Amino acid sequence: MATNKKTGKWRKRTLAVRGGTMRSPFQETCEALFMTSGYAYENAEEAEARFKGETGGYQYSRFGNPTVSMFEERMALLEGAQVGRATATGMAAVSAVFLSSLRTGDHVVAARAMFGSCLHVVEQILPRFGITYTLVDGADTSAWEKAMRPQTKLLFLETPSNPTLALVDIAAVAKIAGAHGARLAVDNAFASPALQRPIELGAHIVIHSSTKYIDGQGRALGGVVLCDREFLDQYLQVFIRNTGPSISPFNAWLHLKSLETLELRMKQHCENAKAVADFLAGHKKVTRVLYPFRPDHPQHNLARTQMDGGGGVVAFEVVGGKAPAFKFANALKLIDVSNNLGDAKSLITHPATTTHSKVAPEERAALGISEGLMRVSVGLEDAEDLCEDLDQALKVA
Repeated sequence: MATNKKTGKWRKRTLAVRGGTMRSPFQETCEALFMTSGYAYENAEEAEARFKGETGGYQYSRFGNPTVSMFEERMALLEGAQVGRATATGMAAVSAVFLSSLRTGDHVVAARAMFGSCLHVVEQILPRFGITYTLVDGADTSAWEKAMRPQTKLLFLETPSNPTLALVDIAAVAKIAGAHGARLAVDNAFASPALQRPIELGAHIVIHSSTKYIDGQGRALGGVVLCDREFLDQYLQVFIRNTGPSISPFNAWLHLKSLETLELRMKQHCENAKAVADFLAGHKKVTRVLYPFRPDHPQHNLARTQMDGGGGVVAFEVVGGKAPAFKFANALKLIDVSNNLGDAKSLITHPATTTHSKVAPEERAALGISEGLMRVSVGLEDAEDLCEDLDQALKVA
């Protein structure tokens, strides 16, 4: 297959359409979908050479696949990473980073505000292998420094975080990690590379649930790890090859094609989310609204510094707690109740009883996840229709 080698001169929007493209001898204009589990060799000697690493080429789709390779390459180009590896889900990507690079005796520092499943990996799974952790207030740079130990090997954070959209100063935390010989891994799923590129700010590893904005249409699961060649060769590649959290070629193809419209979609998500946030901020049934690009967000200045847009997620609190919040959600006619996000369709969830239901109540309270908090993933519908739907449902609440 022929690989495009001109990418060094292209800008991000062009890379999103053409980066990493490989063409077969048929010269197809749409990236090919290689639905195959295995590959044939010209002879036994060629098979031996590939397994020894003496020659290039594909061996088995758990190790690598041409369609998956195109998706990985394009994601790496958009994030400014040397390499990338796709996984079956976003949590498979998170787990692969932790479990491939850490061993008994190592220590992790992580921002307390994170997705419930990520918190479970840090608090419940890593300690089973003798890996310790410290959770910190991600917004407090001094807390990261104080938590560092000689055994600290990895720092982990989400920014913006799920669901309260708390931010972390990526550049500041990256400096702390580097000064202590540790790596910083950033979950960039809420922003996508269209709005935020952590590697440009000093992060060593970027993680995505490509199920979200990369796919953008709620169709297929996937995850991606973007990193340097050293991390891939020393840790990630051998882990993925032997444990098998591989993405299917079909899902990789869907996400690859979605990258062509990522920037256009994210601009509209941001525009709609800002309109929804502004509407909610003026509603008497709403006590607070969290959106990074609103001036009343507590980290608004940081958001403007490290992000190109506020993203497509808005968090807000309904007056009265859980019962009114449920009544409000049940009264929505356009917006769907769903725990997913990043879809073209607007989706709303009650984090305390869904995505963060397994988090202890006192921990939820510390994170600002109240019984009245709602998270809306603002889609690509007309913003006026969305605001009208929210308005009529809030009147019911």
